[in-house]
Amino acid sequence: MSRDVVASAKRLVVKVGSSSLASSHGGLDVARVDAIVAALAGRVGAGAQVVLVSSGAIAAGLRPLGLAKRPKDLATQQAAASVGQGMLVARYTEAFGRHGLTVGQVLLTADDVVRRAHYRNAARTFERLLGLGVVPVVNENDTVATEEIRFGDNDRLAALVTHLVSADALVLLSDVDGVYDTDPSHGPATRVSDVHGDADLAHVRLGAVGKAGVGLGGMATKVAAARIAAGAGVPTLLAHADDVASALAGGDVGTCFHPTGKRAPARLLWLAHATTGRGSVRLDAGAVEAVVDRRSSLLPAGITAVDGKFSAGDPVDLVDAEGRVVARGLVAYDAAELPPLLGRSTHDLVAELGAAYSREVVHRDDLALL
Repeated sequence: MSRDVVASAKRLVVKVGSSSLASSHGGLDVARVDAIVAALAGRVGAGAQVVLVSSGAIAAGLRPLGLAKRPKDLATQQAAASVGQGMLVARYTEAFGRHGLTVGQVLLTADDVVRRAHYRNAARTFERLLGLGVVPVVNENDTVATEEIRFGDNDRLAALVTHLVSADALVLLSDVDGVYDTDPSHGPATRVSDVHGDADLAHVRLGAVGKAGVGLGGMATKVAAARIAAGAGVPTLLAHADDVASALAGGDVGTCFHPTGKRAPARLLWLAHATTGRGSVRLDAGAVEAVVDRRSSLLPAGITAVDGKFSAGDPVDLVDAEGRVVARGLVAYDAAELPPLLGRSTHDLVAELGAAYSREVVHRDDLALL
């Protein structure tokens, strides 16, 4: 049934990894890019809206910079991304242009989307691009992203973009043709055709970075991304890039992750899966119950300790008395402001310090359970 949803989706997100785009001689594999674009253009021609999440900027920038493999340091990765991103988009512009389609570049960092106003702007931009018949080409903004605000891999980015644009399905294209119970390069292996829950993967050993050696993620990141999407109600198909046409048609290729949950507020998925807490606040038992069970906002009265340096608007982890992270939220105070407020009621704070202290430490609209 979920493969049928992929085949009939009116709006879908397709992600292609660096390992599928990189040539063995360095740079981009033009034939592979053209084949993927042709398949996507066919879906657009049939009336669907397609968002393409594409890795490959760093891979494309390696040869012009004389680099033999993906650099390990962030500064050189950003330099390669700066050089390669323009080349990547130029290639897509030319390839889609041959099918009469226009592309639009969208570069994101987690910080761009988790904050409420930024999230709305991003969602509005995608809607307008799709409404104009444009194919958005999305990538992480590697040129400026720091370790603190990186998604870490484009598989996760694709899962989150799927929810940002309210897509019907997600397709992850890779250099492997699905999830196998063991590494096929090491001997006989069986493809896992369908995943209905974690039990279907209990016997699976997930591999690491792809054969091309230019990607950041491996099979584990793809499965994690599929779980994010499926857990929020979106069917996800993981398939080989060479099988893109069959994958989009709902063919028996790859591994299909069937929905395991219901649609969730997209922005909170970003908060849960695209951010790292800049610090933490420790909650007493009553506050844990209020936040987790009643989905209430976090007030100063329920906080017993503050750890780390963070500013108002940053993501922070909410931990229980044993140090377990129970939620993540956008904090309304700087870390230095909180210690004098701990354990005190909002009523007392307002009476002593003024109306500015009536605000919640973390509002329930800015809070995601983990």
